[in-house]
Amino acid sequence: MRIVNTAVPKVDAMALVTGKPVYTDDLAPKNCLIVKLLRSPHAFAKICDMDTAVAAQMPGIACVITHRDVPRHRFTMAGQSYPEPSPYDRLILDQIVRYVGDPVAIVAGTTEKEVEKAMREITVSYEVFEPVLDPEKALDHPSVIHPEKDWHVNFDIGSQVERNLCCSGGFESGDTGAEFSASDVIVDEVYHVKANSQAMMETFRTYTYLDHNNRLTIVTSTQIPFHIRQIAARALGIPKQNIRVIKPRIGAGFGAKQTLISELFPAIVTLTTGKPAKIVFDRTESFIGSTSRHEMIIRVKVGADKEGKLLAIHLHTLSNTGAYGEHAPTTVGLSGHKTLPLYNKAKACKFSYQVVYTNTMSAGAFRGYGATQGTFALESAMNELAAKLGMDPLTLRLKNLLEEGEILTAYHGEKLNSCALEACIQKGREMIGWEKKFPCVRISDTKVRAVGAAITMQGSSIPNIDMAAVEVRLQDDAYYTLMIGATDMGTGCDTILAQIAAECLECELDKIIVSGVDTDHSPYDTGSYASSTTFLTGMAVVKACERLKGKIIRAAGLRLKTDPAALAFDGRAIFNDNEKDDEKNRINLDDLAKSLVVGAGHCLSATASHSSPVSPPPFMAGFVEIEMDLETGKTHVIDYVGVVDCGTPINPNLARLQTEGGIVQGIGMALFEDITYGKTGKMMNNSFMQYKIPSRLDLGEIRVAFQSSYEPAGPFGAKSIGEVVINTPAPAIAHAITNACGIHLRTLPMTAENILMKIREKQ
Repeated sequence: MRIVNTAVPKVDAMALVTGKPVYTDDLAPKNCLIVKLLRSPHAFAKICDMDTAVAAQMPGIACVITHRDVPRHRFTMAGQSYPEPSPYDRLILDQIVRYVGDPVAIVAGTTEKEVEKAMREITVSYEVFEPVLDPEKALDHPSVIHPEKDWHVNFDIGSQVERNLCCSGGFESGDTGAEFSASDVIVDEVYHVKANSQAMMETFRTYTYLDHNNRLTIVTSTQIPFHIRQIAARALGIPKQNIRVIKPRIGAGFGAKQTLISELFPAIVTLTTGKPAKIVFDRTESFIGSTSRHEMIIRVKVGADKEGKLLAIHLHTLSNTGAYGEHAPTTVGLSGHKTLPLYNKAKACKFSYQVVYTNTMSAGAFRGYGATQGTFALESAMNELAAKLGMDPLTLRLKNLLEEGEILTAYHGEKLNSCALEACIQKGREMIGWEKKFPCVRISDTKVRAVGAAITMQGSSIPNIDMAAVEVRLQDDAYYTLMIGATDMGTGCDTILAQIAAECLECELDKIIVSGVDTDHSPYDTGSYASSTTFLTGMAVVKACERLKGKIIRAAGLRLKTDPAALAFDGRAIFNDNEKDDEKNRINLDDLAKSLVVGAGHCLSATASHSSPVSPPPFMAGFVEIEMDLETGKTHVIDYVGVVDCGTPINPNLARLQTEGGIVQGIGMALFEDITYGKTGKMMNNSFMQYKIPSRLDLGEIRVAFQSSYEPAGPFGAKSIGEVVINTPAPAIAHAITNACGIHLRTLPMTAENILMKIREKQ
């Protein structure tokens, strides 16, 4: 391979490092109306009266919009393919507010100062209800969060909305009861993963305008341009053909922008006033008025015989979807379906779940998407099981690990065709120095160093649902335009897909021009989520390029008056394979391309789409070495080793950056990050002053290695990498903390205070 599996620079690197104006707010015209939201101060209340008369008459104010002025079409903000599994439980503005920060009114004006002044003149009276803040008390709580009669689901997801149960379900393979009875050693514990913020640097932002045909154009920082069009059409009650969505460069998303957050507010202002409008969330709004990771309380019961052979696993997840059901039925599924298959040799396994509504901010998509929470619980339980058995935790895993060729019962019966997880474990064990350091080494009277480990898996797209299409065009100067609907959110997918195209077309990377996403012109793509882009859109690129090569050869055959079957293409010329040096039987691509746009020529392009019947899992083994101060509980990660099987890394540099970034996010989730709510439901950590993410000073060395497998369903053997890399730090660090001081922390985050309190409890 010439281009694939090569660490080429990102195609947009120069634009980014030189600060070119490529983001949504850079592109918004200066005459946009400024849009801001008045938000609820109550966690659960009904708006009884609202006086906007004074605000609407103030200088510079274009409109004030309330729940009385918006369409009443319930929708979901989750960016998912139709029919969405998430419930339709939202309105643009509702008379019932369900969390502190729920929008109450939309105000638009010529300047930010005028809008803020007008917002202070709006008076609202509420009937306040008792909020539901604890997910463990949500079921059958006297307060019913969604009493509305038009609450809707597209198909049965196990809902009992009158009980605050958003969805429920599960599966069982084998007889778990009998296998637990036969087990010699059982671990039965509860693990609690709190909500986390995605904390991307670019906050939510959108601007909208009406084009010359009076069509609504939405320019927005999103991972899901085509889903935005679908959701906006339903919510606003207008046909999809009257909406155009344009995606500029994105300043990261991590799943937050797989949900429609900011788009509808300027859209309805533009439809009301006819004027362009924009909204830019400040950091506080991004914390309190968007979505977070789902809080999950997970009970894991694991049984094994004396030799460490797993007999049964039961994982039950209680998930908190917050005030609305975005991603509720899908996220919770991954807590079981993308963890239990790791131990496919267990004789029986069971997965059950319930997702409840509460009066906290809605939860949504976040890198790892439920597998992160499930991995913390199951891998922590496996480490506790190893300790009970008196066995090295790596030995326990290797004894029970899934293998190529197995049918993964808990992974929807899919066959495993590629897996290098055992090699990942062995490589990571060597890199961290496991034999010398496990379980811990005392380095002073008060400090100890310890190691911990965890393994994980994810998926590659959503099988039989996600779809990607691309178009490749040969231009008149023998370069190619690659039209995609996939969204580069800083991950480098534009570069990855260009590399795949260049490899297929046997040209240099600079011959591939990647076009940005515009729903009027780009081919359809479900979006950049579910670890799908490289795997799914990459295969569409391979198909389209092969079709285009066939067209190029056939066009050359007509000009050379030669049977196309006798011709070959090397990226620069088309020639008779048996007479390479005969100029009469050869035409350069440059000459062919020019001839195709003259007279009776025929411009060449090829379109292909791809949907996969399988979702091949990538794998990762994570190893950590920590240093702990036993007097204060302060824990510092001094070394983290991540070894990843993502099939063939298309671009090793970008794959390494993905891995390092995911590890850093996982460390933050493990040690620092914690969304908490006060007694009235107000979020307490609504800025970076309170919500702590790790800086470079908080981290030691991060080392990444790849253990390649070859996935036949992926482009050039590739699988996904974007999400799997965040899953191992939390359980690995929890394991290291146990090895350092003998305590078990089963709730995240594991702050110094929590560690110290546990140490003192033990003493």
